[in-house]
Amino acid sequence: MKNFLVIIVCVFLMASSAHAVRIKDLASFEGVRENQLVGYGLVVGLNGTGDSDQARVQIQSTASMLERMGVSVNANLLKLKNVAAVMVTATLPPFAKQGNRLDVLVSSLGDAKSIAGGTLIMAPLKGADNQVYAVAQGSILTNSFAFGGQAASAQKNHPTAGRVPGGALVERELPNTLAGKSKLHLNLGQADFTTASRVAALINTTFGGGTAVTSDPGSVAIQIPDAYQNRMIDFISAVEVLDVRPDVIAKVVLNERTGTIVMGENVRISTVAVSHGNLSLLIRETPQVSQPAPLSKGGETKVVPRTELKVEEDSRRLSLLTEGATIGDVVRALNTLGVTPRDLIGILQAIKAAGGLQAELTII
Repeated sequence: MKNFLVIIVCVFLMASSAHAVRIKDLASFEGVRENQLVGYGLVVGLNGTGDSDQARVQIQSTASMLERMGVSVNANLLKLKNVAAVMVTATLPPFAKQGNRLDVLVSSLGDAKSIAGGTLIMAPLKGADNQVYAVAQGSILTNSFAFGGQAASAQKNHPTAGRVPGGALVERELPNTLAGKSKLHLNLGQADFTTASRVAALINTTFGGGTAVTSDPGSVAIQIPDAYQNRMIDFISAVEVLDVRPDVIAKVVLNERTGTIVMGENVRISTVAVSHGNLSLLIRETPQVSQPAPLSKGGETKVVPRTELKVEEDSRRLSLLTEGATIGDVVRALNTLGVTPRDLIGILQAIKAAGGLQAELTII
């Protein structure tokens, strides 16, 4: 239908098993997770765009670094413009081995104008346990620039943050949390009683009864079968590729700022009658100037006010929205109102208040 109504329909669950989802896309095994790393470092080689003398943190760090290299300096006498203090962050993936490379993100800590073109000096990256797991170093890529003078400047993107692709080397490995285990825990990305029950039933059907047990809606406990006792990786791989139909609650998400409406497949509307009309008011001031004819005597120029007032109200009748059995029926029923997305947001809120919307309403 040709109207301004825009409805984005998000289908979470298809009716047939052909549209099922792999378990590896719905859940993850307990212990198989990423870890955050953070470190402090120095970026050198900047073209006068480093931290100013007021920051001082880069001066103290540079003096300490030089002393460790056998160069004795007085920090109070140093004036550096080509050095910037930075924070270095990275993500350590599960089962990372020594020598693997990681991408790192470098962000300015002081008042540097730009770290483009700089080089990160070797910076240790620590985990939450304060242990060093990687060491980062390399040239920084920012895909930006920042130049300027006293009267004008030019900048592209964000010059005080950049990346070092493959700039970190893994020095310490995380322990293998799966080795020697006889039971695994599968954690669902979104806790749901029905989905957890379906996952457990599917695993039991595939590997035998009693293999999987649901302890709560967010996890499934899996006993490793005897046939896979010495083949842990093969068993995990066989579980991950199983297809299951996830279940979600009926939900409608409204974004009033953008006028976006997202509806789940399970959304239903009871039979309701809806009337929606808009009132528009137009006030326009168009003053007119009245002045005497040429060569007239005693004439006076005056400004005569003119106000144009126009009031319009849509004459829309009461519309009957019949009960919808599918998301397509709901969309077709709402389209008959012929309203804009922003108007539809108010209509859906009113239908929910009247008890006619059988779904959770979320406004973002």
